[in-house]
Amino acid sequence: MHDPEVLILDEPTSGLDPNQIIEIRNVIKEQGRNKTVLFSSHILQEVQAICDRVIIINKGELVADSRVEDLKLTAKSNRVAVTFSSKINKEKLEILPAAIDVVSVNENSFKISTDDINELRRQLLEFAVAKQLDITSLQTEGNNLEDIFRSLTTDKA
Repeated sequence: MHDPEVLILDEPTSGLDPNQIIEIRNVIKEQGRNKTVLFSSHILQEVQAICDRVIIINKGELVADSRVEDLKLTAKSNRVAVTFSSKINKEKLEILPAAIDVVSVNENSFKISTDDINELRRQLLEFAVAKQLDITSLQTEGNNLEDIFRSLTTDKA
C-alpha cells in the first residue's frame, strides 16, 4: 500500500470487539502523527477518544470546527451531580427554584439540570443544611462531546 498524505476513514471501529477497537484507536493515533487523518463517525465516544480536532455539521452547515478540548471549555455546563449520604426523595429536589430537571441515579444520587449552576449549588447546600443532610459529592458535570453535539444540532423551538 502506498503512503498517502491524507487518510480518510469512515466509521473505522464499527462492528469491532472492544480489543479490536483499542487496537484501531492506536493505529489511527499513530497514523495521525505523520499525516492528516479524517475520521467520520457517529460514535462520539470514539471521536472524543481518538481525535484532536472535531468538525460538526448540522443539516449541511458547519456548526463547530475546533480542538476537542477547546470545544469542551467553551460549552457551558448546565448539570450538577449531587450525592447525599442518605436516601432522599427526588420530589424534594424538584422544588428547588434553580432545578429544571432532576434525574435519579440511585436513591441518594441525582443529576440536576439548570440554567444557573452557581445558584443551584447554593440552593443544594442550603437545602442540605435545612434538612440536616450530608452531601458526600457535589460536582458540576463537564460537557462531553455527545452533550455538545446535541446542543449544536437539536432544533430549539
